[in-house]
Amino acid sequence: MNDISSHEHVWIFHGQGTQFASAVFASTDDGLAWAARHRVTGILSRYPVGDGCYDIAVREGQFRPSKDHHGTPEHIARFGPGPHHVHITDGATD
Repeated sequence: MNDISSHEHVWIFHGQGTQFASAVFASTDDGLAWAARHRVTGILSRYPVGDGCYDIAVREGQFRPSKDHHGTPEHIARFGPGPHHVHITDGATD
């Protein structure tokens, strides 16, 4: 199976304007409850376990490298998890 939905995943919270993640959850509901309790602002995103977002997106045809910088270490390091995310402001979903 190569569909991202078939991969084990976690939900990671990145606070607005921060460099590092501040929380990891097994489910969206757990992450949203934590965000509400602490009234945080940021993004709760689904990440695959055991493989990189860039590798999965390329393998599954969700991203096609088309520029010279695509596939460089810098580009891969900044590659996001795709459409599976929730924007949160003051603990509530946008």
